[in-house]
Amino acid sequence: MNKTYKKYFSLLTLFFLMALTRNSHSLTAFSLPDATMALFFIGGFHLKDLRWFAGLFLLSTLIDAITSYTDPSMNLWLNISYFGMIFAYGAMWLGGFITIKVKSLIYLFIISVVSTLIGFIISTQTFNLLSGSFPEINIKQSIQTGWEYFPQSLFNTMAYLILYWSIQSLIKRLFVSQKVTI
Repeated sequence: MNKTYKKYFSLLTLFFLMALTRNSHSLTAFSLPDATMALFFIGGFHLKDLRWFAGLFLLSTLIDAITSYTDPSMNLWLNISYFGMIFAYGAMWLGGFITIKVKSLIYLFIISVVSTLIGFIISTQTFNLLSGSFPEINIKQSIQTGWEYFPQSLFNTMAYLILYWSIQSLIKRLFVSQKVTI
């Protein structure tokens, strides 16, 4: 399989996983934790090019639009704060891109945790300050708000990344590193 097909296969896999997990409570019959942050990290690692980032972001926006259409209570994305998600997902994409050359698991772990933290802060703060859901909130109050959601966000993102790295490692061991003997 050449590099172009691998990139398209990777993108289609990311699309499928995003559709399966993003807002899954309203799009599918079962509910999986949202994998979007992890998928953007993996996208930065695998796909690199910002055009692929744009495609993945457009898909996430389309899923949110469909969710809002089918469940008006989820209509939170229709305001200026949604643009903060570009930067939150961008932090994850950049984290994935940075890890391309990383060989140490500890550095890979640190970069993924820091990327998740930055993405969480950006998404939380842009929502708190720009969505209109908290009209009286100031920056100090906003910074103190939303941290109760971080442990679950970090856990979900890291669980998906560990699963990805495990599967990738297994595939490499099974298919890439085998030597042909005659």
